[in-house]
Amino acid sequence: MKIYDYPSEAAEKKLSSIVDRGLTFRKKDQQAVSRILDDVRQHGDDALVRYTRQFDAPEMSVDRLLVSEREIKEAVKAVDQSFTRALNRAAAQIESFHRRQLPQSWITTDRPGTLLGQMVHPVKRAGVYVPGARGGKTPLVSSVLMGAIPAKIAGVEEIVMATPPMEDGAVNAHLLAAAKKVGVDKVFKVGSAWAVGAMAYGTESIPKVDVIVGPGNIYVTLAKKLVAGTVGIDMIAGPSEILVIADDKADPAFAAADLLSQAEHDPLSSAILITPSRPLAEAVVARLKEQIESLDRKEIAAESIKRFGALLVVSDLAAAVALANRIAPEHLELLVENPFDLLAEIRNAGAVFLGSYTPEPIGDYIAGPNHVLPTAGTARFASALSVDHFVKKTSVLRYSREAFQREAKDAARLADIEGLGAHARSIRVRLGK
Repeated sequence: MKIYDYPSEAAEKKLSSIVDRGLTFRKKDQQAVSRILDDVRQHGDDALVRYTRQFDAPEMSVDRLLVSEREIKEAVKAVDQSFTRALNRAAAQIESFHRRQLPQSWITTDRPGTLLGQMVHPVKRAGVYVPGARGGKTPLVSSVLMGAIPAKIAGVEEIVMATPPMEDGAVNAHLLAAAKKVGVDKVFKVGSAWAVGAMAYGTESIPKVDVIVGPGNIYVTLAKKLVAGTVGIDMIAGPSEILVIADDKADPAFAAADLLSQAEHDPLSSAILITPSRPLAEAVVARLKEQIESLDRKEIAAESIKRFGALLVVSDLAAAVALANRIAPEHLELLVENPFDLLAEIRNAGAVFLGSYTPEPIGDYIAGPNHVLPTAGTARFASALSVDHFVKKTSVLRYSREAFQREAKDAARLADIEGLGAHARSIRVRLGK
């Protein structure tokens, strides 16, 4: 991981290569995903079984797509007490955080003769996608919690979950135990783009949902992009990102560990450290070399660090914050002595982690805020997955005759300016009545 002085031509070139990797997709991948979605829409369960046999479980059949109650009961019994304890704590804290997000219906009568308001209703059915990692051997339990809990708090009537099965056609017990804990109604053994298509269009076994949330690989992401509008989605997310702002008081071992925590996700993940201290940057390089050797996902982390990792030495912390706001990272750590001094200046970040003992992974699993976050600079305008993704808001209007007469001429005038005569007539026909 190279150290760059910023600003400089070399640093700018490196930074651009990281930021500009963005959310671009190859045309051939888009075409492949489009064909899969069309196949699922036309052939339903038959397409799901065909793709699942080809890529995940060779013996899959239609009658096994839905996880049975027996499988769920066996899974709950199979997990150990330490997992159950951690699951319970994480679920309770995620629920507590998201419950504060629940919007309320409201009505105002501030202007005489008018009643204006907003009704808030949950969607009827939500789909939660949970990726399969390493053939189900590393179950992404946190994705179950982060997707289903805000949906449940929103009041969604039915929550379905899709996740690719293991080779034997089973689903990891930890995923099923988590799904049971947070109130998922149905779990289906389907993955990738065909799972997204099934939830978007519906098949004989899988019901059509109103909203699809959850992370996934490029095929899942492309599928969500293509079905957006047919259903609601949380966001178009790219590879994971972390940006650490550190001062000379930061522990270089902490900084290195935090950079690697995201680098191990994917070769396209990015890990950036910005500091006004060159000695700190040099110490972080040394710790990275030490720590990466012991990682199970060493090759992935090494490629990520090489291609999309950088250590930038800036003039001061103000310059570091300005650069962070330009990058708009998914995860921003303030690994500085006084993080609250910088917090007010942060404008663009998916989530901000303050201080030496708030590493990004504590947010991934147990702190409470959602870990499904905007990536690739979209934190400039997008937000974390929340209860808001599972509700819709309906405006309510009521005018008395007197209130209408008071405002009608102005409304009609605006319609005239827009050249919409029928709009104006709808208003004027009531005047004097």
